[in-house]
Amino acid sequence: MTEKHPFTTTRRVLLASTSRHRRALLARLQIPFETESPEVDEARAADESPREQAVRLALAKALAVAARHPGALVIGSDQVCALGDRVLGKPGTTAANREMLAALAGQTATFHTAVAIVGIDAGIRQEHVDDTLCNFRPLSGAEIARHVELEPALDCAGGFKAESLGISLMSSVYSRDPTGLIGLPLIWVAEQIRPFLRSLD
Repeated sequence: MTEKHPFTTTRRVLLASTSRHRRALLARLQIPFETESPEVDEARAADESPREQAVRLALAKALAVAARHPGALVIGSDQVCALGDRVLGKPGTTAANREMLAALAGQTATFHTAVAIVGIDAGIRQEHVDDTLCNFRPLSGAEIARHVELEPALDCAGGFKAESLGISLMSSVYSRDPTGLIGLPLIWVAEQIRPFLRSLD
């Protein structure tokens, strides 16, 4: 069964990601899109800041998929959680999840969420980065263990889900776009996609 949308786009839209979180975010815009793995090495480059890493990888992902689909609009995104110069990736295990939250407790982390839109035939190459400051409240070991038990976030940078129970770990959050912290800054994406929208009404 084909999913119905209130809008269509004049160009095919591809999300260069297999992330279920980013797929759910882009679906909020109610446009038809497909996903494709960019197959990009996400290792941090030497002497690269966390912000530079996010920007480089977002563009690399978009370019990789756009090269295979030159007529499409391709959205690439990457998020890096930075505790100072230290990058906190996806924990992968519950033990690493607990260690990551212990490192964040009482600290301020910056989430750099970069996004790029590339359309080769359309001559488009746009980039944006959203920086979110997360102030974590002090957390006891027992509280961290309980949180990870209730809501493990093994595939999330920083090891928590701000859109769910993870927001309770914060004392404050500062951002221009709340969806940036979840993984895809939709305010900017919607602005870039808007010229290609056509209502089905």
